[in-house]
Amino acid sequence: QVQLVESGGGWVQAGGSLTLSCVASGSIFRFSDVSWYRQAPGKERELVANILVAGTTTYLDSVKERFTISRDNAKNTAYLQMNSLKPRDTAVYYCNIRGSGYIYWGQGTQVTVSS
Repeated sequence: QVQLVESGGGWVQAGGSLTLSCVASGSIFRFSDVSWYRQAPGKERELVANILVAGTTTYLDSVKERFTISRDNAKNTAYLQMNSLKPRDTAVYYCNIRGSGYIYWGQGTQVTVSS
């Protein structure tokens, strides 16, 4: 079965940067749309960024111009580069991949931004 393994989370001071990675097993990654979501304590999970099979990207307004989503199909890997981090970016970040008839989620990686 498809598994998504996330890494790159951790602690960073406000204004710093982190890059998250999500590696997918199997052979469907290159045919899948990919998204990063986040969920802060007591808050609803929200879509942060997504990249389609064709490469089109979209972003949550509050992270636009600070975060960049990308993908490397040869490595079955998606990335979220996070710059100019703010305390309100603190959350568990999840990647997912999806296509017709399936959605797979990673287990999440914690990002903590201190002031």
